[in-house]
Amino acid sequence: MDPSTLDNAVWHSLTGAHQMFAERTGGAGRYDPNVSVFAAVDEFDDASWRDLAALVGPGGTAVLFRADIPETPPTLEHLGGGVGHQMVLRNLAPVDVPAVRVLGLTDAEEMQALVKLTEPGPFRPRTVELGTYFGVFHEGALVAMAGERLRVPGYTEISAVCTHPNHRGQGLAAGLTAHVARGILARGDTPFLHHAADNDPARRVYDALGFEFRREVGIAVVGMP
Repeated sequence: MDPSTLDNAVWHSLTGAHQMFAERTGGAGRYDPNVSVFAAVDEFDDASWRDLAALVGPGGTAVLFRADIPETPPTLEHLGGGVGHQMVLRNLAPVDVPAVRVLGLTDAEEMQALVKLTEPGPFRPRTVELGTYFGVFHEGALVAMAGERLRVPGYTEISAVCTHPNHRGQGLAAGLTAHVARGILARGDTPFLHHAADNDPARRVYDALGFEFRREVGIAVVGMP
């Protein structure tokens, strides 16, 4: 396993395990917009920026999510962004896992509603197709979930970890994260994840589970005028 692939995880996911969801133009790629908001380039050179502009198209936008994003060239507009922390699992701590069930496309509407309420990160109608997602239900309603997103050689990302505000404090986020991590480990991959740099509560949960900070990653929303 080469951890440097995690520096540009979206690109290595699009050109590897998730090729079936990819749209490509030269040195740029993006997910089908119904699956994910993310785009990527192999290298930040003039040709790849031009390829990304062509892929996005007039009036279109894309989200870059990787380490060391340079200044956007004149061919594209920088529309916003932020900073995230990337963490990689070293040793998974023992933790109780709640009763869960696998989520699928039939659950997409409930998943979208929970994401809208809790804002764990981008989630599109078909994001659930990127990997295995699990949910916790209370009285028939989805109250917590977590699943798999980016996949690079030897690593799988845990994502969309969220809990309804009325059900926090019960260890559901930790339990779901551990459950997803166990499935990833069982197939021989190493779990990794991201969280907003200022999300200290999430960082404490992941620290306690055995994840370690690896590096900062940038988020840049770019658009084609």
